[in-house]
Amino acid sequence: MLDQAAHENFPVAPFFLPRAWRADLMALYGFARLVDDIGDGDLAPGGGDAVLLGLDRVQCDDRPALLDALEADLRRVFSDRAPGPKHPLMRRLGPTVRRCALTPEPFLGLIEANRQDQRISRYGTYDDLAAYCELSANPVGRLVLGVTGTSSPERIRLSDAICTALQLVEHIQDVAEDLGRDRIYLPAEDMKRFGVTEADLAAPTGGASVRALIAFEAERAGELLDEGAPLVGSVHGRLKLLLAGFVAGGRAALQAVAAADHDVLPGPPKPTKLSLLREVGATLRREG
Repeated sequence: MLDQAAHENFPVAPFFLPRAWRADLMALYGFARLVDDIGDGDLAPGGGDAVLLGLDRVQCDDRPALLDALEADLRRVFSDRAPGPKHPLMRRLGPTVRRCALTPEPFLGLIEANRQDQRISRYGTYDDLAAYCELSANPVGRLVLGVTGTSSPERIRLSDAICTALQLVEHIQDVAEDLGRDRIYLPAEDMKRFGVTEADLAAPTGGASVRALIAFEAERAGELLDEGAPLVGSVHGRLKLLLAGFVAGGRAALQAVAAADHDVLPGPPKPTKLSLLREVGATLRREG
Protein backbone atom coordinates (compact mmCIF):
# COMPACT_ATOMS: atom_id res chain seq x y z
CA MET A 1 0.00 0.00 0.00
CA LEU A 2 2.76 2.47 0.89
CA ASP A 3 4.39 1.72 -2.46
CA GLN A 4 1.54 3.66 -4.09
CA ALA A 5 2.90 6.88 -2.61
CA ALA A 6 5.29 7.25 -5.50
CA HIS A 7 2.38 7.35 -7.93
CA GLU A 8 0.24 10.03 -6.26
CA ASN A 9 -0.63 13.26 -8.09
CA PHE A 10 1.22 15.30 -5.50
CA PRO A 11 4.43 14.49 -3.59
CA VAL A 12 3.85 12.65 -0.31
CA ALA A 13 7.25 12.60 1.40
CA PRO A 14 9.96 13.94 -0.96
CA PHE A 15 13.60 12.98 -0.45
CA PHE A 16 14.66 16.51 0.50
CA LEU A 17 12.67 16.52 3.74
CA PRO A 18 14.26 15.59 7.08
CA ARG A 19 14.11 11.86 7.72
CA ALA A 20 11.78 12.26 10.73
CA TRP A 21 9.30 14.28 8.67
CA ARG A 22 9.39 11.70 5.89
CA ALA A 23 8.65 8.90 8.33
CA ASP A 24 5.77 10.83 9.87
CA LEU A 25 4.30 11.84 6.51
CA MET A 26 4.46 8.25 5.28
CA ALA A 27 2.65 7.13 8.43
CA LEU A 28 -0.08 9.67 7.68
CA TYR A 29 -0.18 8.55 4.08
CA GLY A 30 -0.57 4.92 5.12
CA PHE A 31 -3.61 5.83 7.20
CA ALA A 32 -5.16 8.03 4.49
CA ARG A 33 -4.59 5.37 1.82
CA LEU A 34 -6.14 2.68 4.01
CA VAL A 35 -9.23 4.82 4.64
CA ASP A 36 -9.65 5.57 0.93
CA ASP A 37 -9.10 1.95 -0.09
CA ILE A 38 -11.81 0.88 2.34
CA GLY A 39 -14.19 3.57 1.12
CA ASP A 40 -13.55 2.78 -2.55
CA GLY A 41 -13.62 -0.99 -2.15
CA ASP A 42 -9.98 -1.24 -3.25
CA LEU A 43 -8.51 -3.32 -0.43
CA ALA A 44 -6.32 -6.27 -1.39
CA PRO A 45 -8.42 -9.40 -2.04
CA GLY A 46 -8.69 -12.10 0.56
CA GLY A 47 -9.99 -10.13 3.53
CA GLY A 48 -6.63 -9.71 5.23
CA ASP A 49 -7.29 -6.11 6.24
CA ALA A 50 -10.67 -7.07 7.70
CA VAL A 51 -8.99 -9.68 9.89
CA LEU A 52 -6.30 -7.21 10.96
CA LEU A 53 -9.06 -4.82 12.04
CA GLY A 54 -10.71 -7.50 14.12
CA LEU A 55 -13.51 -8.46 11.73
CA ASP A 56 -14.39 -11.77 10.13
CA ARG A 57 -12.91 -12.40 6.71
CA VAL A 58 -16.44 -12.58 5.26
CA GLN A 59 -16.87 -8.88 6.14
CA CYS A 60 -14.13 -7.84 3.72
CA ASP A 61 -16.66 -6.13 1.44
CA ASP A 62 -18.71 -4.50 4.21
CA ARG A 63 -17.39 -0.97 3.88
CA PRO A 64 -19.40 0.59 6.74
CA ALA A 65 -18.29 -2.18 9.10
CA LEU A 66 -14.67 -1.77 7.98
CA LEU A 67 -14.80 1.99 8.55
CA ASP A 68 -16.30 1.45 12.00
CA ALA A 69 -13.54 -1.04 12.82
CA LEU A 70 -10.92 1.40 11.54
CA GLU A 71 -12.32 4.16 13.75
CA ALA A 72 -12.18 1.81 16.74
CA ASP A 73 -8.54 1.03 15.90
CA LEU A 74 -7.81 4.76 15.53
CA ARG A 75 -9.17 5.36 19.01
CA ARG A 76 -6.74 2.71 20.29
CA VAL A 77 -3.91 4.80 18.78
CA PHE A 78 -4.96 7.70 21.02
CA SER A 79 -5.58 5.55 24.10
CA ASP A 80 -3.08 4.57 26.76
CA ARG A 81 -5.04 1.42 27.53
CA ALA A 82 -4.11 -2.04 26.32
CA PRO A 83 -4.51 -3.53 23.81
CA GLY A 84 -3.04 -1.14 21.32
CA PRO A 85 -4.07 -0.79 17.69
CA LYS A 86 -4.45 -3.98 15.66
CA HIS A 87 -3.64 -2.97 12.09
CA PRO A 88 0.09 -2.54 11.30
CA LEU A 89 -0.52 0.81 9.61
CA MET A 90 -2.29 2.03 12.73
CA ARG A 91 0.55 0.81 14.93
CA ARG A 92 2.93 2.72 12.67
CA LEU A 93 0.78 5.83 13.15
CA GLY A 94 1.13 5.78 16.95
CA PRO A 95 4.67 7.19 17.25
CA THR A 96 3.81 10.02 14.85
CA VAL A 97 0.69 10.92 16.81
CA ARG A 98 2.64 11.02 20.08
CA ARG A 99 5.74 12.76 18.74
CA CYS A 100 3.75 15.50 16.99
CA ALA A 101 0.94 15.78 19.57
CA LEU A 102 -1.69 15.23 16.88
CA THR A 103 -5.39 15.17 17.75
CA PRO A 104 -7.99 12.64 16.56
CA GLU A 105 -10.18 15.15 14.69
CA PRO A 106 -8.38 15.24 11.31
CA PHE A 107 -8.21 11.44 11.20
CA LEU A 108 -11.89 11.14 12.12
CA GLY A 109 -12.72 13.63 9.37
CA LEU A 110 -11.09 11.40 6.76
CA ILE A 111 -13.05 8.40 8.00
CA GLU A 112 -16.31 10.38 7.98
CA ALA A 113 -15.66 11.52 4.40
CA ASN A 114 -15.49 7.89 3.33
CA ARG A 115 -18.66 7.10 5.27
CA GLN A 116 -20.28 9.94 3.36
CA ASP A 117 -19.12 8.35 0.11
CA GLN A 118 -21.19 5.28 1.02
CA ARG A 119 -24.35 7.41 1.42
CA ILE A 120 -23.96 10.31 -1.00
CA SER A 121 -22.93 10.05 -4.63
CA ARG A 122 -24.16 13.42 -5.95
CA TYR A 123 -23.76 16.99 -4.70
CA GLY A 124 -26.41 19.61 -5.38
CA THR A 125 -24.38 22.75 -4.77
CA TYR A 126 -20.79 23.89 -4.56
CA ASP A 127 -21.30 24.58 -0.86
CA ASP A 128 -22.30 20.93 -0.39
CA LEU A 129 -19.14 19.82 -2.20
CA ALA A 130 -16.96 22.22 -0.20
CA ALA A 131 -18.38 20.75 3.03
CA TYR A 132 -17.36 17.31 1.79
CA CYS A 133 -13.84 18.60 1.03
CA GLU A 134 -13.69 19.91 4.61
CA LEU A 135 -13.75 16.24 5.64
CA SER A 136 -11.97 14.56 2.73
CA ALA A 137 -9.11 16.97 1.99
CA ASN A 138 -8.56 19.73 4.52
CA PRO A 139 -7.53 17.36 7.35
CA VAL A 140 -4.50 16.32 5.29
CA GLY A 141 -3.07 19.83 5.21
CA ARG A 142 -3.76 20.30 8.89
CA LEU A 143 -1.88 17.10 9.64
CA VAL A 144 1.09 18.24 7.55
CA LEU A 145 1.20 21.49 9.55
CA GLY A 146 0.98 19.44 12.73
CA VAL A 147 3.83 17.13 11.76
CA THR A 148 6.05 20.08 10.85
CA GLY A 149 5.13 22.10 13.94
CA THR A 150 3.91 25.09 11.93
CA SER A 151 0.19 25.25 12.71
CA SER A 152 -1.47 28.62 13.27
CA PRO A 153 -5.03 29.81 12.59
CA GLU A 154 -3.97 31.75 9.48
CA ARG A 155 -1.87 28.91 8.10
CA ILE A 156 -4.75 26.50 8.66
CA ARG A 157 -7.06 28.83 6.73
CA LEU A 158 -4.62 29.01 3.81
CA SER A 159 -3.96 25.27 3.94
CA ASP A 160 -7.69 24.55 3.81
CA ALA A 161 -7.98 26.60 0.62
CA ILE A 162 -5.10 24.69 -0.99
CA CYS A 163 -6.41 21.28 0.07
CA THR A 164 -9.95 21.96 -1.13
CA ALA A 165 -8.50 23.19 -4.41
CA LEU A 166 -6.38 20.05 -4.83
CA GLN A 167 -9.43 17.90 -4.13
CA LEU A 168 -11.40 19.81 -6.77
CA VAL A 169 -8.54 19.31 -9.23
CA GLU A 170 -8.67 15.56 -8.67
CA HIS A 171 -12.44 15.60 -9.12
CA ILE A 172 -11.97 17.43 -12.43
CA GLN A 173 -9.33 14.99 -13.64
CA ASP A 174 -11.25 11.89 -12.53
CA VAL A 175 -14.77 12.58 -13.82
CA ALA A 176 -14.88 9.37 -15.87
CA GLU A 177 -13.35 7.20 -13.14
CA ASP A 178 -15.69 8.61 -10.50
CA LEU A 179 -18.71 8.01 -12.74
CA GLY A 180 -17.59 4.40 -13.04
CA ARG A 181 -18.02 4.23 -9.25
CA ASP A 182 -21.43 5.89 -9.60
CA ARG A 183 -20.14 9.13 -8.10
CA ILE A 184 -20.29 12.65 -9.51
CA TYR A 185 -18.33 15.40 -7.79
CA LEU A 186 -19.48 18.15 -10.14
CA PRO A 187 -22.22 20.21 -8.45
CA ALA A 188 -25.66 19.56 -9.94
CA GLU A 189 -26.33 23.31 -10.01
CA ASP A 190 -23.29 23.79 -12.26
CA MET A 191 -24.25 20.89 -14.52
CA LYS A 192 -27.70 22.41 -14.95
CA ARG A 193 -26.23 25.84 -15.68
CA PHE A 194 -24.06 24.43 -18.48
CA GLY A 195 -26.69 22.02 -19.77
CA VAL A 196 -24.70 18.90 -18.91
CA THR A 197 -26.43 15.60 -18.13
CA GLU A 198 -25.06 12.44 -16.57
CA ALA A 199 -25.31 10.82 -19.99
CA ASP A 200 -22.98 13.53 -21.33
CA LEU A 201 -20.40 12.57 -18.69
CA ALA A 202 -20.60 8.92 -19.77
CA ALA A 203 -19.60 9.75 -23.36
CA PRO A 204 -16.13 8.77 -24.64
CA THR A 205 -15.21 12.42 -25.16
CA GLY A 206 -16.61 15.66 -23.86
CA GLY A 207 -18.80 17.87 -25.98
CA ALA A 208 -18.70 21.65 -25.87
CA SER A 209 -21.01 21.89 -22.87
CA VAL A 210 -18.97 19.40 -20.83
CA ARG A 211 -15.71 21.16 -21.65
CA ALA A 212 -17.24 24.52 -20.71
CA LEU A 213 -18.32 23.06 -17.36
CA ILE A 214 -14.86 21.63 -16.72
CA ALA A 215 -13.28 24.98 -17.61
CA PHE A 216 -15.55 26.67 -15.07
CA GLU A 217 -14.68 24.18 -12.33
CA ALA A 218 -10.98 24.46 -13.19
CA GLU A 219 -11.09 28.25 -12.88
CA ARG A 220 -12.68 27.97 -9.44
CA ALA A 221 -10.03 25.49 -8.31
CA GLY A 222 -7.29 27.78 -9.62
CA GLU A 223 -8.69 30.74 -7.71
CA LEU A 224 -8.71 28.69 -4.52
CA LEU A 225 -5.09 27.66 -5.10
CA ASP A 226 -4.16 31.32 -5.50
CA GLU A 227 -6.05 32.16 -2.31
CA GLY A 228 -4.08 29.60 -0.32
CA ALA A 229 -0.71 30.10 -2.03
CA PRO A 230 0.60 32.72 0.48
CA LEU A 231 1.05 29.74 2.81
CA VAL A 232 4.25 29.02 0.85
CA GLY A 233 5.72 32.38 1.75
CA SER A 234 4.82 32.03 5.42
CA VAL A 235 7.28 29.19 6.06
CA HIS A 236 10.98 28.61 5.46
CA GLY A 237 13.48 26.03 4.34
CA ARG A 238 12.49 22.62 3.09
CA LEU A 239 8.88 23.03 4.21
CA LYS A 240 8.59 25.93 1.78
CA LEU A 241 9.69 23.63 -1.04
CA LEU A 242 7.21 20.93 0.03
CA LEU A 243 4.28 23.36 0.12
CA ALA A 244 5.36 24.92 -3.17
CA GLY A 245 5.22 21.38 -4.59
CA PHE A 246 1.62 20.97 -3.46
CA VAL A 247 0.53 24.27 -4.99
CA ALA A 248 2.57 23.69 -8.15
CA GLY A 249 1.13 20.18 -8.51
CA GLY A 250 -2.36 21.62 -8.60
CA ARG A 251 -1.42 24.36 -11.02
CA ALA A 252 0.42 21.98 -13.34
CA ALA A 253 -2.56 19.60 -13.31
CA LEU A 254 -4.88 22.44 -14.26
CA GLN A 255 -2.50 23.38 -17.08
CA ALA A 256 -2.72 19.78 -18.33
CA VAL A 257 -6.52 19.96 -18.23
CA ALA A 258 -6.42 23.18 -20.23
CA ALA A 259 -3.96 21.65 -22.71
CA ALA A 260 -6.49 18.85 -23.26
CA ASP A 261 -9.06 21.52 -24.16
CA HIS A 262 -10.82 20.61 -20.91
CA ASP A 263 -11.81 17.20 -22.26
CA VAL A 264 -11.26 14.92 -19.26
CA LEU A 265 -13.58 12.11 -20.32
CA PRO A 266 -11.00 10.03 -22.26
CA GLY A 267 -8.88 9.89 -19.10
CA PRO A 268 -7.30 12.20 -16.53
CA PRO A 269 -4.92 14.73 -18.08
CA LYS A 270 -1.62 14.56 -16.21
CA PRO A 271 1.18 17.13 -16.05
CA THR A 272 4.66 16.21 -17.18
CA LYS A 273 7.53 16.23 -14.69
CA LEU A 274 9.04 19.17 -16.57
CA SER A 275 5.87 21.23 -16.32
CA LEU A 276 5.64 20.43 -12.61
CA LEU A 277 9.24 21.49 -12.01
CA ARG A 278 8.68 24.73 -13.92
CA GLU A 279 5.61 25.48 -11.84
CA VAL A 280 7.48 24.74 -8.61
CA GLY A 281 10.09 27.29 -9.64
CA ALA A 282 7.47 29.88 -10.51
CA THR A 283 5.62 29.30 -7.25
CA LEU A 284 8.82 29.69 -5.22
CA ARG A 285 9.73 32.89 -7.05
CA ARG A 286 6.30 34.32 -6.25
CA GLU A 287 6.41 32.77 -2.74
CA GLY A 288 2.91 31.49 -3.45
